[in-house]
Amino acid sequence: MSYDFSKIKKRAEETIEWFKNEISLLRTGRATPALVENIKVDYYGAKNLLKGIASISVEDAKTLRINPWDKDAINQIEQAIRSSELGIQPVTENDTVRVIFPELTEERRKSLLKVLSDKLEEARVSLRREREEVWDDIQEKEKNKEIGEDDKFRFKDDLQKIIDEANKKLEEICAKKELEIKG
Repeated sequence: MSYDFSKIKKRAEETIEWFKNEISLLRTGRATPALVENIKVDYYGAKNLLKGIASISVEDAKTLRINPWDKDAINQIEQAIRSSELGIQPVTENDTVRVIFPELTEERRKSLLKVLSDKLEEARVSLRREREEVWDDIQEKEKNKEIGEDDKFRFKDDLQKIIDEANKKLEEICAKKELEIKG
């Protein structure tokens, strides 16, 4: 007798990917395209991701250069970056936009670590919810005599191993980001 854990494994992977994407937006000491590529730019009446209308390159550790494919989009790109939550000021030079990231203050580092911690907890809560759903399903199957009590407890252990593994991955990703933020 076996239980199909494929759904929860898929959800655990999705949660980990969500967490990676969320924390990639947290600015550390280095400029990386991931910080701005998902900014939504109002371009010809539609919201487009910045990475979809421009190339983004790293000029140096603190500077990104954005080259729009359509030079008419420069003003919209500049506007979108200014109104983003990154707190950065773009500078237009010729047909490109430069974004210079200031040094992180101690206060800003602390607030980034708090946001990181909050995102980690959000991911953990999501995993716990998924675990509860599967555990309820396992208990229901035992109640309906579809599986035995021994199977129920074996499945519970298997389920916990999946959740523990996902939590371990989340912790590793978080620890790496924490080091980046602390500089």
